[in-house]
Amino acid sequence: MSTVTTSDGVEIFYKDWGDKSAQPIVFHHGWPLSGDDWDNQMLFFLNEGYRVIAHDRRGHGRSSQVSDGHDMDHYAADVAAVVDALDLKGAFHVGHSTGGGEVAHYAARAKEGRIAKAVLMSAVPPIMVKSDKNPGGLPIEVFDGFRAALAANRAQFYIDVPAGPFYGFNREGAPFSQGLVDNWWRQGMIGGAKAHYDGIKAFSETDFTDDLKAITIPTLVMHGEDDQIVPIADSAPLSAALLQNGILKTYKDFPHGMAQTHADVINKDLLDFFRS
Repeated sequence: MSTVTTSDGVEIFYKDWGDKSAQPIVFHHGWPLSGDDWDNQMLFFLNEGYRVIAHDRRGHGRSSQVSDGHDMDHYAADVAAVVDALDLKGAFHVGHSTGGGEVAHYAARAKEGRIAKAVLMSAVPPIMVKSDKNPGGLPIEVFDGFRAALAANRAQFYIDVPAGPFYGFNREGAPFSQGLVDNWWRQGMIGGAKAHYDGIKAFSETDFTDDLKAITIPTLVMHGEDDQIVPIADSAPLSAALLQNGILKTYKDFPHGMAQTHADVINKDLLDFFRS
């Protein structure tokens, strides 16, 4: 397997397909998944002539199931380790959900010339949890419920989430895909319970406001208007407003996992943004 070892000894698994001289696209997966969540996009953009890379976040997928470091600082540093090891220059970085937070945290700190454009898709910034500063956020009890369900029966929880709100399969008339549910479960169960448990705090309580303000590169913010995991009202429009060069694109009735349920639409819009 292809891995990069970080400064604190964690092995980060990655996939790297395509001509090494081609424009690189780096994909950042959501919680609690792996780089495999981007298979559709990686095949699509590989066929469009791009070099495509996807890593498994520490504690997720095939990367080391370490006990510590499950926070945005480590996540972004791990991305930098992969980017440096592969010597990626002028890359496009695409992050979904938690991966969108990872992209924002990385982009605000990236070395000169490493990143050219960014995409925050169904992403958690600016901050998910409700507080006096963020009255529109979700109550901490929501995330406490995630932790309790994970600890009690992770395997069942990882069926309930994709079979319901993640892909919008709980909406009347929504076309159901058992394959998507099974693949979500497979990716989740490969990862470590400790990383997933700690990751809930990372994606829900990290404040990305300063990161977003610091990002100067063109950044596309994509969000489904029927996102039941990261409600749009407290995420995408606020992020786009904080970015110096942000573009907001929303999708009527699209769910959180819209890259899979509506891949044809999402892939085209990503391609248009990359070529613009």
